[in-house]
Formats: sequence, C-alpha cells, structure tokens
Amino acid sequence: MNSCILIVDDESRMRKLIKDFLQAKGYTILEAEDGEKALEVFSQNKNKIDLILLDVMMPKLDGWSVLRQIRQESKVPIIMLTARGEEQDELFGFELGVDEYISKPFSPKILVARVEAILKRANQDTKEIKEYAGIEIDKEGRTVKVDGKPLELSLREYELLVYLVENANIALSRDKILNNVWNYDYYGDSRTIDSHIKKIRHKLGKKGKYIQTMRGVGYKFEVK
Repeated sequence: MNSCILIVDDESRMRKLIKDFLQAKGYTILEAEDGEKALEVFSQNKNKIDLILLDVMMPKLDGWSVLRQIRQESKVPIIMLTARGEEQDELFGFELGVDEYISKPFSPKILVARVEAILKRANQDTKEIKEYAGIEIDKEGRTVKVDGKPLELSLREYELLVYLVENANIALSRDKILNNVWNYDYYGDSRTIDSHIKKIRHKLGKKGKYIQTMRGVGYKFEVK
C-alpha cells in the first residue's frame, strides 16, 4: 500500500515541487496551504496519513501550533520544513515531538531520502517484545510501557530509547548515537541528543535513572 503524505506549506510552488518528487516515488499526496487547513485535512484523513511535511512559518496558524495539536492525538512522523536553521528552534521542536528537520532551501532528493528513511523505520515489522526492569518495548507495535502503563514517545524518542536499551551497559558516545539513531546526514548539534534524553528520562519517571550520563562521553543504559 502506498504511503500517504500531507504537505503543509503556504507557498504553492514549494508544495508543487515536493509533490512532484514524492508522487514520482509512488506516494499519495494531500496538501494544505495554512495551519488551519492542515488540521482540517489531518482530522479528515488521520487514519491514512503516514507522514507530515510541515512548514514552520505560515499564516493563520504556524507550524508549532499545528504540531502541538496533532501531537495531542497522534504519533504520526512529522518533518518540519524551516527557513531558519536556528538551534533553539530545533531544540524547541524536538521538545514538542518533531521527528526530523529539513532546512530550506533543500535538495528534493535529500527530502525524498529522508522521507523514505523515516517511513521505513516507522513501518518496521519486527515481532518482538522485550522487557528491561519494568520497561517493556514492543517493536512490532512500536510502543513502550513502564510497569504496564503506556508511554507517549515520539518516533525519535522511541528509537533513541530502543538503541540505548539494546546496547545496555555500553557507554555510547554522542557521535555514535547520532550515527545510529539520526542515521544520515544530520548536521545538527549533539545537544539535540541531550534534549531527547532529558525528555525520555522525565517520561520514564523513576526508571529515568537507568539512563546514565557518562561525562565527556555520552550515555549508558544500565539497570543497577
């Protein structure tokens, strides 16, 4: 089944450029020209949309507001399109549950590659449930439970947690984490990882202590 992608951008030329490249790869495309329309289209098609490309600066409702509202009810992967490569914006977005960033102007080929990579990871079908000291990871359903209670994680938070627990007791450098979790041309700052770790620890509650900071190195998942 073809994946369905919602493109949200107030520039019609930009929407057409992205649409042409993604349709050539066989994706089904939905469009919205502003934030209000994006929420309307999402609400009408939430069961079939597999990924959202969301512009930050838009009339009526900006990308952050759209992101916040969608994240209240859905973990659908979201790639933010931003004309500003400001670090604090990126960290702010990751806090809200952004899965990826692409800065304008971008190469359509890179956009397609990133879309394909995220969809591939989101759709991985590995029938496997593992439990680590009360943290239960279901890789088929891409869900995490802590002491039986479901945890709300973005795609990137989920992947980072899985990477840490699957490499339990190993000190992982920030570079290694970037290469394995953000596993293609990521030019961002390693503070992106720190921001995600902080959020995951908070969500894990008392079990957040299992993610240890290795000073000068990175992080390690260890149950003591």
